[in-house]
Amino acid sequence: MPGLAKCFRIGNVTVAPATVLAPMAGVTDTVFRRFIRSLGGCGLTMTEFASSHGIARAARGRKPGRTMKYLYFEPDEHPISAQLFGADPDVLAAAAGVCQELGFDIVDLNLGCPVNKVVRSNGGSGLLRDLPLIERILRAVRAAISIPFTLKYRSGWNEREIVAVEIARMAEDCGLQAVALHPRTREQGYSGRADWSCIARVKEAIGIPVIGNGDIVTPADAERMMNETGCDAIMIGRAASQNPWIFRQIAEYEATGAWTEPTVEDRWALLLSYYRLVAGRGEPDTVGRMKQFAGMFTHGMRNGARLRADIYHARDEQEIIGIVEMAQAGRCLA
Repeated sequence: MPGLAKCFRIGNVTVAPATVLAPMAGVTDTVFRRFIRSLGGCGLTMTEFASSHGIARAARGRKPGRTMKYLYFEPDEHPISAQLFGADPDVLAAAAGVCQELGFDIVDLNLGCPVNKVVRSNGGSGLLRDLPLIERILRAVRAAISIPFTLKYRSGWNEREIVAVEIARMAEDCGLQAVALHPRTREQGYSGRADWSCIARVKEAIGIPVIGNGDIVTPADAERMMNETGCDAIMIGRAASQNPWIFRQIAEYEATGAWTEPTVEDRWALLLSYYRLVAGRGEPDTVGRMKQFAGMFTHGMRNGARLRADIYHARDEQEIIGIVEMAQAGRCLA
C-alpha cells in the first residue's frame, strides 16, 4: 500500500511531508503553528480564517483592528497559507492581493465553516448553496493574484445537496491549484462520520491535488485515508489541538510502523512552553487563548479537570503560568 506521500506540490510550492495543519479559529495563531512545526512532521500550516472585508478595510487605510492580526506570521513559517472567508468576489480578490503582498505562499478560500454567524452572511459553508457565486469568486480571486490559490470546503449543505465533485471540477476549471475536502455536510457540523468515499470521488474527477480532511485521530487513520481515497495529502485540525505531536507520530509511523506517545513530562513541558510564548507576545486576548488551550490539551492528563478549573478561574497570564508550574511540581494537585 502506498501510504503517505513524501511531498506534493501546490502550484510552485512544494509541501513536504504531505501533511497540512487545518485552519482553526481561535487556535492556529503564529504560536500554535510554530509549535506544531517545531515538533516535526507538518508540511504546511494555515492561518485562522480572516474576514475579507476586514482585510480590505485595512488596506484602504482604515483602522486594522483584529483582522490583520490573524494574518501575522514569522519568517520561519514558510510555506504558509492565508485562509479567507467572505462572499463578495471583488472584496475577496482585494483581500487575496493583500495576502500576496504580505508574503504568503498560498491563499485559501473557506467554504467549510458551519458556524451560524459566518453562514448567515453567506460565508463559509453558506456559499455551498450558490455555485454560480462560488465560480465568480474563484475567477475573481484567481485573476487578482499570481501565487497558488486553493479552497477548503465541505461536501454540501446537506445529504440531499452533495456538491463535492461539482465544486472540485469548478475549482480546477477556474485555475485553482488544489482543493481540501472535509466530507461532512454543513448540517452535520462535526457530528457523525466523515464520508471518505467522497474524497475518493473527487480525486477521480480532477487532476489537481486533493487534500483529505476529517476523522484522522491517529497515524494509522492518516495512512488509511491515503490508501482508501488516493488523496495527495492529509489535513488535520481538531486532533492536532489535542495531540500536537500527531504530525511527528505520522512520520514515525510511516518510517517504522509504530509511533511513540508523549510522556507525562513531555505534556507538561509543552503546556508550559506554549503558555510562556503566548504570554510573551502581550496580546489583549492572551488569557483567553491560554484558557482555551487548557480546555483542548489537558484532557487525559492526571488531575486535568482540577487543572482546567484552576486555570479558568485565573485572572492573568502570570497566574496561569504559576498554576501550571505548581501543578507540574506536584505541590498544587493531590
